[in-house]
Amino acid sequence: MPTSSIIYHGLGCRLRSPSTLRLASSAGNRGIFFLRCFCSSNPVPRTNYRKYERNPTKYWEDFYKRHHDKFFKDRHYLEKDWGRFFCPSSDSEHKSVEPKMVLEVGCGVGNTLFPLLVSFPNVFVHACDFSPHAVALVKENGAFASDRLNTFVCDVTKDELSKTILPSSVDIVTMEPSELDYQIVYFIIQMIYSFVDSIGDYLISWQIFMLSAVSPMNMPAVLQNVRTIIKPNGYVLFRDYAVGDFAQVKLANKGQMISENFFVRGDGTCAFYFSEDKLSDLFESNGFRNLDMNVYCKEIVNRSQNVVMDRRWVRATFCCVEQPD
Repeated sequence: MPTSSIIYHGLGCRLRSPSTLRLASSAGNRGIFFLRCFCSSNPVPRTNYRKYERNPTKYWEDFYKRHHDKFFKDRHYLEKDWGRFFCPSSDSEHKSVEPKMVLEVGCGVGNTLFPLLVSFPNVFVHACDFSPHAVALVKENGAFASDRLNTFVCDVTKDELSKTILPSSVDIVTMEPSELDYQIVYFIIQMIYSFVDSIGDYLISWQIFMLSAVSPMNMPAVLQNVRTIIKPNGYVLFRDYAVGDFAQVKLANKGQMISENFFVRGDGTCAFYFSEDKLSDLFESNGFRNLDMNVYCKEIVNRSQNVVMDRRWVRATFCCVEQPD
């Protein structure tokens, strides 16, 4: 059994040369290969990965300085998946409607928040990111409106949200991705396919997710920070990487694992891949109730290069549990 082989969703991806991948059906030994991919990878030396955990802001700031907002398109996941949460309540039809207060944690360059403002005139959005350059790009956007949008720099692992946002004032907190258009992905693959070992880095580093960018040891602090500004029974809308994603396979094969399901990319940014159990335990142990959760997949096929990429995300809705007096 060659160590360069992977079985993933019934497909074997076997490296034959620096410029070609051969896909073969090998479902029989799926479990064995899956363990080889995710449990037997050589982790990044501890002395090296400390710098990625201690100063993630530096690597994301460098990312936004390189890419600005040129590689991204506006996304409409919030309206499609959770639109009902942003609509005015039915009993307020003949009353003065208070704007719904939304916090987007990890807003990037605004690819989800600007479509949200257009679709729902009744929302006011607080948006934060720990990259000053990303926040500056949001403010420079022609659609920026200070009467409906408050943007600020914040590292939610250590900066108190309640110093910028009134405590217990937010109805909805979003932790949503802003993704590169897959048509651009195909173009990039065709341009750099001869460097197949680097494909994973390029594909992954152009996708920004919020909680997955945080070290697992700091995730509870993020949720406790969010609890200070969210209303009792307020909602967290969550979408992020799931275990078994194509990007995780690539990083595992390259020995980029920091710890279980936590990887560093070639540009120094990090990504965690969530299982449903891990995500549910994380939120429930920090004062949230799991209302809905599912993992969904998208198969991306580049027929000209005969490559199949299985992308996996976990999508969930959590409710803030009211603390007893």
